Amino acid sequence: MIYPTEQGGKHLLGGRYMSFYLRIKQFLLGRTLPTSAHKDQRLNNAAALAVLSSDALSSVAYATEEILKVLVLAGGAVIGGSIWIALAIALLLLIITLSYQQTIRAYPNGGGAYIVAHENLGIYPGLVAAAALMIDYVLTVTVSIASGVDNLTSIPALQPFRHFSVELCLLFILLIMLANLRGVRESGRIFMIPTYAFVVSVFIMIGVGFFKQFTGQIHAIPPVIPAAEPLGLFLILRAFSQGCTALTGVEAISNGVPAFKPPEWKNARITMLYMGLILGCMFLGITHLANIYYLVPSAEETIISQLAHNILGNGLFYNIIQIATLLILLLAANTSYADFPRLSSLLARDGFVPRQLALLGERLVYSNGIILLSLFGAGLIIVFKGSVDRLISLYAVGVFTSFTLSQAGMVRHWFKERSSGWQPRAFMNGLGSITTAVVLLVILQTKFLAGAWIVAVAIPLIVSLFFAIHRHYKHVAERLSLQEMPPRGYIPRPKPEVVTHPAVVIVGQLNRGTVEALDYARTIADEIVAVHVDIGYTPRDKLQEQWRQLESDIPLEIIDSPYRSLIEPIVDFIGKFEARHQGVFTTVIIPTFVPRNWWEGFLHNQTALFLKTALRAQKSQVVTTVRYYL
Repeated sequence: MIYPTEQGGKHLLGGRYMSFYLRIKQFLLGRTLPTSAHKDQRLNNAAALAVLSSDALSSVAYATEEILKVLVLAGGAVIGGSIWIALAIALLLLIITLSYQQTIRAYPNGGGAYIVAHENLGIYPGLVAAAALMIDYVLTVTVSIASGVDNLTSIPALQPFRHFSVELCLLFILLIMLANLRGVRESGRIFMIPTYAFVVSVFIMIGVGFFKQFTGQIHAIPPVIPAAEPLGLFLILRAFSQGCTALTGVEAISNGVPAFKPPEWKNARITMLYMGLILGCMFLGITHLANIYYLVPSAEETIISQLAHNILGNGLFYNIIQIATLLILLLAANTSYADFPRLSSLLARDGFVPRQLALLGERLVYSNGIILLSLFGAGLIIVFKGSVDRLISLYAVGVFTSFTLSQAGMVRHWFKERSSGWQPRAFMNGLGSITTAVVLLVILQTKFLAGAWIVAVAIPLIVSLFFAIHRHYKHVAERLSLQEMPPRGYIPRPKPEVVTHPAVVIVGQLNRGTVEALDYARTIADEIVAVHVDIGYTPRDKLQEQWRQLESDIPLEIIDSPYRSLIEPIVDFIGKFEARHQGVFTTVIIPTFVPRNWWEGFLHNQTALFLKTALRAQKSQVVTTVRYYL
């Protein structure tokens, strides 16, 4: 039996402890939402920009600094060249933005790299794109939060807290996880103010900086820095690849089209355009002013902090800039929290990751994906000790891999569809694919020894894991299949005048394991009822037709569960059934299957275990598990 893990029924453990647990959980996450409320959780454009673009917008806080960290190796005289690298990156941003607008138009239900590459290029490119994106989402969480903590501890009064950077990173991951577990609309409300505060404060800083430049108030002195390396093509390409971190997260809106209010694809395209304009203007403005003030990277203070100091002084507005930068960098991780669970659910639906990742939680978000992303992010923070410099070398490989495959898939899509105006659209996506492929090669060449090799090795390993999981699910489906089972043709069982041994059989799916459990029930019970819980995914007509062909002598009760709970409806049903048969023992029969290897159990929900625990709390006296061995 394959059932989703219970999301929090009151019967699960029973007693005062569970009551206290549920009150705490409800306080942190809010009340459980019914499935019918899904459309009410959609985002308007302003909220979607905050939720889906925080990663891209926040990258201006460190992208310029990453360029300067490389150029400064050639001496202080060449740091002014960062503006030309920034212009090249801005041109690349324009190409990617226009390319993804075509993707949004072609895939109005969500056109992430996995879907586009899978449908148009095949299963292997699709899974490579998925693996690359999953790695990038995890790195987005770690880099954003580590960078945010760096900015926080750049404030002079808080510099002693640099020794606790790992602990601070873990704390912020926990807080963002809780915010996202509250639901999409709730997280949008939480993140809108910090996102727009950052955008407004940066534009004010840039505006004041340009005003000072044009009025001749800037009198910065170029620093004298000896060259550690010669200025060559490799160094320039390395600086370019470091600056391309400004483009991470650009694809998030294309992945998250279903999160928008109707008309989804039109709102997504508008938001994508706004995101590209805001990101490009901020990035170019910060890079230009950093050159005007001759700023160089420092271990004690970030570039954006230095820029705010020089333009705005040390007063209130400087602190506002730092706090806004901290918050946007921390919330940049939210882009991953919006897209990683959605991507995981698509992979789970296709059988490439554990099926639990396809389940909606109590607040209509993919809670298991959110928790998994948090664990991965926390693990990287601990391994790399919260160091932005060590993490940044791994960054951007995954996102440019997905960029390239997605845009190549779109070219194939337009050639297959050949709708009106397909040629210019194919050209735009082709230009995007070629450009991002070139950038990917540059990133791999310049960052390979610095850490990019880890991502290059991890992607094929993750794809291999996808296929291993898929083979397991295929084996389970084949072993449980009823295709070769002949019609059973049972005669309906007459209801006895006196019931001496009633039985309830729990039905998740009608498969060989369930059939054996029903056969066992016939040998011990004189009244049998089967019960199935529909959490919104059951093909009722198909299930009932199969039931009439195979198990027509036993009635099947289908219970609706609008809150996607499994355990509670079953326990309630059994409680009422037992109440009608007082004085006799009711046997509860739970079919389950046993996989070949112990570790394969993690790929399935342990509903039988949770159900037995809940029934024990309800004092059900006879609970039997019928095992089907694979």
